[in-house]
Amino acid sequence: MLTPILGQSYVARSVNAADSRMVNLFPEAVPEGGLTGGFLNRTPGLLNLATIGTGPIRGLWTHQTNGNDAYVASGSEFYKILPDYTATKLGNITGTGPVSIADNGTQIAIACDPDLFIYNETANTFVQATTPAGASTISYIDGYFVYNQPNSQILWVTNIFDGMITDPLAFAAAESSPDNVVAVVTNNRETWVFGTGTIEVWYDAATVPFPLAPIQGAYNEIGCIAKSSICKLDNSLFWLGADPRGYGIIYRNQGYTGKRISTHAVEYAIQGYGDVSDARAYTYQQEGHAFYVISFPTAGKTWVYDVSTGAWHERAGWSNGDFTRHRSQCQMTFNNKIIVGDYENGNIYALDLDTYQDNGDIQKWLRSWRPIPENTNTLVRTAQHGLQLLCESGAGLNAGQGSDPQVMLRWSDDGGHTWSSEHWTQMGKIGQYGYRAFWRRLGMTLKLRDRVYEISGTDPIKLVITGANLLVSATGK
Repeated sequence: MLTPILGQSYVARSVNAADSRMVNLFPEAVPEGGLTGGFLNRTPGLLNLATIGTGPIRGLWTHQTNGNDAYVASGSEFYKILPDYTATKLGNITGTGPVSIADNGTQIAIACDPDLFIYNETANTFVQATTPAGASTISYIDGYFVYNQPNSQILWVTNIFDGMITDPLAFAAAESSPDNVVAVVTNNRETWVFGTGTIEVWYDAATVPFPLAPIQGAYNEIGCIAKSSICKLDNSLFWLGADPRGYGIIYRNQGYTGKRISTHAVEYAIQGYGDVSDARAYTYQQEGHAFYVISFPTAGKTWVYDVSTGAWHERAGWSNGDFTRHRSQCQMTFNNKIIVGDYENGNIYALDLDTYQDNGDIQKWLRSWRPIPENTNTLVRTAQHGLQLLCESGAGLNAGQGSDPQVMLRWSDDGGHTWSSEHWTQMGKIGQYGYRAFWRRLGMTLKLRDRVYEISGTDPIKLVITGANLLVSATGK
């Protein structure tokens, strides 16, 4: 019997209802001609490119008009890097949290909440800009930098093509609701003004001295609880939502409204984290998969949504025998690589699908699932004779860990509350492409007549799982 090992991560409030966890694996559909309808692929590892400053990496930016350099906010310093990853310090910045960056083709603006810094690439100058009341986040529209004043409803715009100057009259209030503005983000030449409980969308109305005006009807009562959760992806905006009725749902915009993309299982996890206002997200595209990656520093967790499949998975580091928050927290595309920054130090990494470790550390993967297809368990006790993992075998290494790849199996007969010991089997040494990963004599299901299997591995090898086949028979009891 082919078991439903494919799919997404879905661990419900009750594991008896659903206990399908997936860590450092993501599904890809096969539209036709495949062995099965899809497969599970290993998430990219972290390939160290350089160490920039002392960290943490607070922001990354690729220049919109000059693809030969990029910018890194590391700790209290701001750097320019070249394609060989040599870094030149440009100046000092303030604060310790995430920064918001935008550019107008010549100037790079860095909002550090509340201070604003401007690097002029042509003049090679780095200075702190004078702002009327500080800048929390910053964006760009039609030659202007637009930023929100911290802890207020006020929006400001700089002079056109000059982020150094803000007219003291060039402000307006997002006052359709009394909530404060969390962040401003421009998408498709419209500036979205995210409040704690609402969203307004503004456009360039060419008015003086403040050129932006709200679009009539472009208003909804879904706000944002974490300013650094807002990202662009797939021609849309994604964010962690909040309103006066609750919080913890992840949205993407559909027109001027928010469309819920998180599942009940993801929301159950998020709402159990306590403080999520520090959530931080980034987006990237790799081999046609468009990913929204959101980390929760307080909880030490990272969740990822794949637009191409609509599926969620966890992404994690591995330390002291447990999963941790993924090390990445911001992203840019530069030098033909997807580059991410470390939340703890000054390292920048390439997200590399051919790297199976995280900066040399173990990248553990895990998948748990119920082998009996949905709605087909008749609650008859069964004998589980054997489980075969359908995977790409023979992907071992020549020496060291991975020269004899292993996969670990555990199972639970009480719905996922307690687990058996680990049972190891081989996945085939290098070149053993016909090797079968197989476990035999797996016993009988107990009182609940239900079983959850869990497989995992730590070897730094390519991993592709196309399915799992269970040999099972009913005992009639």
